[in-house]
Amino acid sequence: MSSHLLLILNFLFLFGGAAKAQVPASIYDFKVAGLEGGTIDFSKFKGKKILIVNTASECGNTPQYADLEALHEKYKDKLVIVGFPANDFGAQEPGSNAEIAQFCKKTYKVKFPMAAKISVKGSEMAPIYHWLTEKKHNKYMDSEVKWNFQKYLINEKGELVAMFAHRTNPSSQEVTSAIEK
Repeated sequence: MSSHLLLILNFLFLFGGAAKAQVPASIYDFKVAGLEGGTIDFSKFKGKKILIVNTASECGNTPQYADLEALHEKYKDKLVIVGFPANDFGAQEPGSNAEIAQFCKKTYKVKFPMAAKISVKGSEMAPIYHWLTEKKHNKYMDSEVKWNFQKYLINEKGELVAMFAHRTNPSSQEVTSAIEK
């Protein structure tokens, strides 16, 4: 057995692999890599609502970036939107973090926080998406991310309170009513 393979096997044995990554108890315990470097620290969002959206640059829903940016501008005193680029559906987010950042700025003038590219389903699912999709973590509901631009709303207390399907426009009455509650 090669020393490289042995090193990998030891790492997986010791740390349990990616699928068993530790999932924090609170949304405020998450710190994720930012799209352009740095860290997005969710503890800084205490007292505000948080809308988490998995995004993709080459999807039929990609124009929702414009509506998300409009929500960001309208509710910036009470809402933080965090985008999570993911290439899990139809290979519709093939670019690098730098390419995604450039696309978001140039095409949609996105100013809300964007995380580094992750996976939102399967064995490589990021811990924050385990929290969002598993009732044992979020204490609200089990769900499955079914496509790009599915949205999760967390209230000012850090509790998951709603999930909106990928086709639900961010500027819809359903979403804005939940933000204004």
